[in-house]
Amino acid sequence: MDNRFPVLKNDLMVRAANGVKTERVPVWVMRQAGRYLPEFQLFRQKHNFFDICRSPELASEVTLMPIRRFDLDAAIIFSDILVIPQALGMEVQMVGGVGPVLPTPLTKPEDIKTLLKLDIDVEKELDYVMKAITLTRHKLEGKVPLIGFSGAPFTLMAYMIEGGGSKTLAKTKKWLYQYPDESLQLLDELTHVIIAYLVAQVKAGAQLLQVFESNAGFLGPKQFNEFSLPFLNKISEGVKQALNDLKVPTVPMIVFAKDAHMAIESLSHSQYDVISVDWAIEPSRARSLAGNSVTLQGNLDPCALYSDVKQIDLMVKEMVESFGTQRYIANLGHGIYPDVNPGYTLM
Repeated sequence: MDNRFPVLKNDLMVRAANGVKTERVPVWVMRQAGRYLPEFQLFRQKHNFFDICRSPELASEVTLMPIRRFDLDAAIIFSDILVIPQALGMEVQMVGGVGPVLPTPLTKPEDIKTLLKLDIDVEKELDYVMKAITLTRHKLEGKVPLIGFSGAPFTLMAYMIEGGGSKTLAKTKKWLYQYPDESLQLLDELTHVIIAYLVAQVKAGAQLLQVFESNAGFLGPKQFNEFSLPFLNKISEGVKQALNDLKVPTVPMIVFAKDAHMAIESLSHSQYDVISVDWAIEPSRARSLAGNSVTLQGNLDPCALYSDVKQIDLMVKEMVESFGTQRYIANLGHGIYPDVNPGYTLM
């Protein structure tokens, strides 16, 4: 496919991520291409979730849905963090009303060798993601930049052990206490896969990258510093070094460690350009912890979108005033919920 992409017309998001002055605050919404859109719901009646992920044409179409409807400053490729466990040989199902289910989870360290094929060619196994990115870059015609993403190692490990979502992550944390060395080895293996995956996304056309450590809040400070932070840092460093070695221009990188407020200061000293924060921290506190040398993203409570338009406007105004208009990207503090009314929430 031709990689000579259209010129980017709206670079607000890229400039804000890089700390370059912007004339207004850029905005996009986590999970903006998905369940809350009626056009996506109709789409899902015809197509299986992972069939959409695996089809570049279908994934591109879903990615563009919110861009056609709303005046957003970025698109994010439609995919799922669990395409990595799939590529490693694990079965992943998307079950209605339940979410992702991995029928054969890891139950003991020996399962890593029997259930996973860790030595994979990411560009081959996940080529459909790269094809979707390249196709979408062309279809966007430079209107807004395109974000690529991956789940972080600990978050992926948790799904692979729990067999799906969990309110406690007890099975995963049991591994951390009973099999710390094997846990670190698995996290390191996942880190190598994620670095290769993110580099491939940039080569395919991604203009920013976000790493989702969605399960960070299940870890205390000591465990976060041992089982999450080092691998998040390896990813940012590894991606940028690999792109530099390939003589491919680096792109801004965003990290979202949900509920890990204790990590904001540490992450501000990493090679991530943007720290995304959830709604459970005051913007002024997040800025104090992060300092002024990193861009912040967030952090409106997703439930705030159930309010009326006037209340939403007021809450957004207060949020922007608290974060400041520079080195800031407006977003939710987590993903948009499926029953939010799309008729006015993003106007």
